[in-house]
Amino acid sequence: MATALAAAVLATPGPVLPSATAQGRLPLIRDAEIESLIRDYSQPIFRAAGISGSDIQIYLLNSKDFNAFVADGRRMFINVGTLMKSETPNQVIGVLAHEAGHIAGGHLARAREQLAKTQTAAIISMLLGAAAAAAAAASGSGGIAGQAGSAAALGGQQIAQRSFLAYRRTEERAADLAAMNYLEATGQSGRGMLEVFRQFENQAIFSSRFVDPYVVSHPMPGDRIATLEDIVLRSPFYNRADPPELVARHNLMRAKLTGFLEAPQTVFRRYPRSDTSIEARYARAIARYRTADIRAAVRDIDGLIKSQPNNPYFWELKGQALLESGRPKDSIKPLRRAVELAPKSGLIRILLGQALVASGDNRYLGDAISHLSQGVSREPDASVGHRQLAMAYSRSGRNADAALASARAYYAEGQIKLAKQQATRAQRLFKRGSPGWLQADDILKIKEPRRNKRRN
Repeated sequence: MATALAAAVLATPGPVLPSATAQGRLPLIRDAEIESLIRDYSQPIFRAAGISGSDIQIYLLNSKDFNAFVADGRRMFINVGTLMKSETPNQVIGVLAHEAGHIAGGHLARAREQLAKTQTAAIISMLLGAAAAAAAAASGSGGIAGQAGSAAALGGQQIAQRSFLAYRRTEERAADLAAMNYLEATGQSGRGMLEVFRQFENQAIFSSRFVDPYVVSHPMPGDRIATLEDIVLRSPFYNRADPPELVARHNLMRAKLTGFLEAPQTVFRRYPRSDTSIEARYARAIARYRTADIRAAVRDIDGLIKSQPNNPYFWELKGQALLESGRPKDSIKPLRRAVELAPKSGLIRILLGQALVASGDNRYLGDAISHLSQGVSREPDASVGHRQLAMAYSRSGRNADAALASARAYYAEGQIKLAKQQATRAQRLFKRGSPGWLQADDILKIKEPRRNKRRN
């Protein structure tokens, strides 16, 4: 991931990185290791669904709730809580298969037209706002306004709402069945899906008696189990286990998320010193790094590297820890090794570029520009990469390129006005009609979203 997940949003990618946006802090997490694993989980499913994996962007949300959803036909969101609570790869794969069923079924066709051109940051803001409103309504915290809204939903509006929710429940059932088809086509068990629904059923056991099944958007967990159980149990792949290599990577992923997202004391209780598994050592190393015990953290990470010398993410973690402890020059060597082992990771290249810039040695600037340029070409939404590139260009005397990189950083954050200011500056510095001038012109042609004016 990018690194230090914790509560604060870091300005660097590395192991775990929550991302920032113009409107504030959005709970997005970037992590090279986890994203690579999720791609390996999803690609066979996408192929079975007839979906081009290169067209689907999967985003990790920093929420401990078990949830996943698609916002349009090309963006899928998964809460990290889903990954942390899933005991097997098969459970996560079942979730991905369900969401792929929504995409392949065109269940979001109407929303797709509106959302296709919307920035991811804006989509998440909208969805989080809707989720907050729904939570307030569910908890009864809506107050008088909430009661008024409930009253307004009566009559014809209530009938329309029930009709819409019934349609949504039909889509959910269709996605469940499509998921089973994808799992069958890829020779995988549907047991994980059943296990997930049974968890939901256990959580809802006390509240479901009071829930009207006609005013929820998803079928009740018990109904979903009844629909799928016979299909799953009859599958020739029901008892097929996950490959050991995927299980090992899955355990490392869960340990990493625990190390970054839970309090260090919780990490040490969950993974005590008596647990000598590689995942337990990973979680403890991260927890020590987060508590600023850098010497112990590096010692632990070196032990991990000795166990798996070709694991790029252990080298990445060491580089991240050294960089954030104020030792950028020391971080360069392990980060170079991480890039050698994972050359296609834009996030790791950006982290290496940041270390080269932070070293303060101008002899590294050319190398930094090379790695950062490659990094942002693979990760165009990584604003930190563009900002580091702007710094490297500025220190190299390439002011036009620096202004353009700053414009791209602001654009990646959704700050269109500031992006245009920097693009205007870049155009003044570039020769008219040059590639840089034209790229700045593309930013200047972007339409800013309309904002509703407040009425007095």
